Formats: sequence, C-alpha cells, structure tokens
Amino acid sequence: MSKTVTIRLSEEEYILFSKAAEAVKRPISNLINYLAQQKLEEDLFVDQIEMDEILENKDLVEFLRKGSKDVKLRKGVFVDV
Repeated sequence: MSKTVTIRLSEEEYILFSKAAEAVKRPISNLINYLAQQKLEEDLFVDQIEMDEILENKDLVEFLRKGSKDVKLRKGVFVDV
C-alpha cells in the first residue's frame, strides 16, 4: 500500500524540481520518488560488475568472512569516527 510523505522545499528547490520534472514530462512527486529510489539503489546496493570484482579478490573475501565471523562472536571493538 502506498504512503504519502510531505516534504518542505525552498522556493529555489521547488523551481529546480519543477524545471527538471517538466523536462522529463513527469509530475514533481514522481520525479522526486524516482530520484530518491535511484540514489538509494546507487548507495546501498552493489552492481554486478562491482560484485564480480569483490569476489575475484580472494584476500578481500577472506577478510570479509573473518570480519563477519568476528561480528557474530561479538569479537573486537566498535570504532566511532
């Protein structure tokens, strides 16, 4: 089920989104939704090419496995940067 979210935009932001939406013939809300989804996918998920590179790096894979095991054992310290 879809949900409604309200956001506040400055006049400059509204104009920018309005022009962009008009250029791609979308409503502003649809453009914001589309751009947010694209940004989340880009930042949160690894594409197949990057995943292949990760899996080919045996040292990195072993390091990640060890790190995952240490986390499960609650071994190590949390470093807050």
